[in-house]
Amino acid sequence: MNPEKKLFPYFQPIVGAASGTIIGYEALARQHDANGRVISAGELFSSPDIAADQLIAWDRMVRRLALEQFSQANFNGYLTLNISAAWIDRITDFNSLPTLLMLDEFTIDRSRIIIEITESKGDLDNLVEIAAIYRRHGLKIAIDDFGAGFSQLERVMAIQPDIIKLDMQLFQNATRGGIASDVVHLISRLAKRTGCRIVCEGVETADDFHFGLNCGAQYMQGYLFSPATAQFKQPLHYQQQISSLRKTFLKKTLVKEERKIQFIAHIKDLVEVLRKALETDFNLNQLAAHPFEKSGVLRFYLCDNEGDQISSNFNFADSKWFDDDTQLGFNWAWRPYFYQLLALESAKDCYRIVTSERYRDVNTDILCKTLSLRLDDERILLIDIAAEWL
Repeated sequence: MNPEKKLFPYFQPIVGAASGTIIGYEALARQHDANGRVISAGELFSSPDIAADQLIAWDRMVRRLALEQFSQANFNGYLTLNISAAWIDRITDFNSLPTLLMLDEFTIDRSRIIIEITESKGDLDNLVEIAAIYRRHGLKIAIDDFGAGFSQLERVMAIQPDIIKLDMQLFQNATRGGIASDVVHLISRLAKRTGCRIVCEGVETADDFHFGLNCGAQYMQGYLFSPATAQFKQPLHYQQQISSLRKTFLKKTLVKEERKIQFIAHIKDLVEVLRKALETDFNLNQLAAHPFEKSGVLRFYLCDNEGDQISSNFNFADSKWFDDDTQLGFNWAWRPYFYQLLALESAKDCYRIVTSERYRDVNTDILCKTLSLRLDDERILLIDIAAEWL
């Protein structure tokens, strides 16, 4: 059987979280199994027994079929085409790229096409060059499976893609919390800083969708909406579903934020307790009588106006306070929560509590934040609190 006859494109919708509409599709290669069922052609394309030239020819055939269907569809969104980074190295003439020729053949607006670079292999210089050519012709660039390998970060810096598609396994792990969640939030911040848009792949449940919203992802793709199918759907097909998902997210998030506000009020009361206690000689045992147990407070310490730590760390654990002088004399003036407080004072915005970003405490391995506030003219009070409480 001629393998070319059994390869064809299917299209998986990508939805916009804000609009609730289908904003684009990813074209994916499909084939029939022995029982006539439609299955992914991924195994075929990853086979080491098939020559690369043959795989490239099949890939271009599927791409051409996808573009032909796209040109005939009553759809005004985007189409994402996967191109293997390893195969780019085999292109001999960058002035006659097959995809651009296909776009001319079907008179497709190039601004509606996204080239999704897959795999971690391939020469980086070639990738940068071909990405620049596609951009000059009005196409956008996406990097697939970001987070699947360290080389992806180098690729992002070099290519500066328009879109970052999060690795499905990383995203699924991130929804369960831990370091994977931290990585996804960092990627989201990176995207915002560089103007990239984030696409979350592998969105299968409402919790996945809500996690994507929490990370700032603008677009979602996955079985929660649809697998890849043969036909294009109406743009508003999932709008009601997405609206319901957003409302549920807002309801859940409001509850969390209200609890957070209540907790912050509780923390401010405890901060005031510490402030008053530290105005004179204080007794750690007396401080333990206050409700620090459910506050998330890990420790507090004092610095002078130059950022030098002038007290021990007063740590709280198991309903008791104990001191640790190993960091006495350390300087923290270079930390944002310290110099931001001084800057506010210079602007006459005094007596504010400055909160740091989340970070992992080296002593306890707990994810935490630091609060800083003016104690008196000579001293600044710093309080480390477990981030889960804020």
